[in-house]
Amino acid sequence: MIQKTPTQTQQRLQKNSYCIMEDIYGVTVVPKEDLQLQLQLQPQKPSPFRLKLRVPDVGRALQDMAKTREAGEFLSGALAGAMTKAILAPLETIRTRMVVGVGSKTIHGSFVQIIEKQGWQGLWAGNAINMLRIVPTQAIELATFEHVKRVMTTAQEKWNQSESPKLQVGQLSLSFSLSWLSPVAVGGAAAGIVSTLVCHPLEVLKDRLTVSHEIYPNLSIAVHKMYKDGGVGAFYSGIKPTLMGMLPYSTCYYFMYETLKKSYCVTKKKESLTRVEMLLIGAFSGLTASTISYPLEVARKRLMVGALLGKCPPNISAALAEVVREEGMMGLYRGWGASCLKVMPSSGITWMFYEAWKDVLLAERRKSKTQISTQG
Repeated sequence: MIQKTPTQTQQRLQKNSYCIMEDIYGVTVVPKEDLQLQLQLQPQKPSPFRLKLRVPDVGRALQDMAKTREAGEFLSGALAGAMTKAILAPLETIRTRMVVGVGSKTIHGSFVQIIEKQGWQGLWAGNAINMLRIVPTQAIELATFEHVKRVMTTAQEKWNQSESPKLQVGQLSLSFSLSWLSPVAVGGAAAGIVSTLVCHPLEVLKDRLTVSHEIYPNLSIAVHKMYKDGGVGAFYSGIKPTLMGMLPYSTCYYFMYETLKKSYCVTKKKESLTRVEMLLIGAFSGLTASTISYPLEVARKRLMVGALLGKCPPNISAALAEVVREEGMMGLYRGWGASCLKVMPSSGITWMFYEAWKDVLLAERRKSKTQISTQG
């Protein structure tokens, strides 16, 4: 019998590694090579659960969103509003002072008073908040108008192709139809309401900075003082008359522009307007809408800044009655000339810039549509 030396036993243990496994009877020592062989022979079942972590491609998502029609219209409205207000800020300042009854009653007198008291910078008083107001306002307004107009047009086409929904109440049958609604008018009304609800606080701030520059010298002080005096409600001062005045103005404004544009193109047998034609038609649309809704605009301004002058009417009817009692019927159109000088170029320039930016930002989309229709 050959006895193994301790050195040979250690060498064999170094060559073979063992795995200690427990069972119900005790401890079993199994060579590691045998255990690995058994594991390899057994088929491995795929796990029913698979976890994948994928980082979202934010850049790609933003690029895709920027190429949409809605994003192009939104950005076009913002750029058009900013460029228009930068040009016409002095007329806006003079118009606001005349409407609320501050200073001279004439355009020239108001112009001279502003220059004497505040210098040339006074003509752009409140222009910073005005730019912050008009950029989102015009963007939301024009994008909402375009979107609602498309939705209403599509809904009318679907309802015309299929039978309109009916409501049966006993022997009475009511049929609902959208044919009597104008998509342009509905889009204009929606644009005015949505933009007003979102951006009204900026309008209030702009009026405070323009009318009471001594009390509200800059934007931060105006925000702090208004919130301290009236809380959040102070920023929505006059929201009801604003909506009442905006609804007829916005509806008429967009309806006039779209109607005149289509009629002119049909008469002249052309597909689109030139920039000068957009300017003129937009100016006339703004003039018509402003003339119709101007008394409500006067009442709205009275309510918004009435607290500053110490005579705030309780509602829009009381404001209108107060104006008629103090200044007669002509008081309802006080500052109308200055308003037209501001509204007409503002409307015309806004449409001109808006259509121009749309042509630039949506050119690739239109080109792809043209290629698809040509291939089809």
